Amino acid sequence: MTQPAASGTTRVAVVIPAFNEEDTVAEVVRVGLTVTSEVVVVSDGSSDRTAQVAREAGADVVELSENAGKGAALLAALHTTQVELVVMLDADLMGLTHEHLEQLLEPVRSGQLDMSIGVFDGGGFVTDWGNKLTPHLSGQRACRRDWLLTVPDLGQERWPEPAITAHLKATGARWDYVVLEQVAQVVKEKKRGFWKGAQARTRMYADLLTYHARRKRS
Repeated sequence: MTQPAASGTTRVAVVIPAFNEEDTVAEVVRVGLTVTSEVVVVSDGSSDRTAQVAREAGADVVELSENAGKGAALLAALHTTQVELVVMLDADLMGLTHEHLEQLLEPVRSGQLDMSIGVFDGGGFVTDWGNKLTPHLSGQRACRRDWLLTVPDLGQERWPEPAITAHLKATGARWDYVVLEQVAQVVKEKKRGFWKGAQARTRMYADLLTYHARRKRS
């Protein structure tokens, strides 16, 4: 996939799928607002104050009535905006800055890459370790909105990163990793308690790592 270089006036949106992230989503929104006025949070059936907190922080908020998964939330966000470029962020990030978003955007905005994928370094052992083992599963990305909408079954995947990465390869897109220093995520064990968090993490990785096998059966 070859796209023309984007101009300095190219419109950008930051899109943030969120499920029960009232403690962290506001700061992610505030950082997103440093690069664009279009920050969209999709509350994926949250039962806490995620939607209210995100709205108070300045985001446009879409509320899904049921927890449909990150793919459905991401697709809802994409249908809310008509920009050329999108930055995808998780709602539980810590240490995120304006500079990190510019690092993701710059190679896409300039036309050097079709997608940049952010990987953590120095933010915390657990999230650093997870990113280093499976960098292709990172949720921090920048790309063209129209390309992202062509990912097959995007809205059907509870965790859409494998589908997005597979589509990068299928379309011959130019992509690379961007190191996001001192950024981390709140681990599930901290958010939900150790055992519930560990179970949620196991289910997440099982879903992520079995993507190709599930696609072959469908």
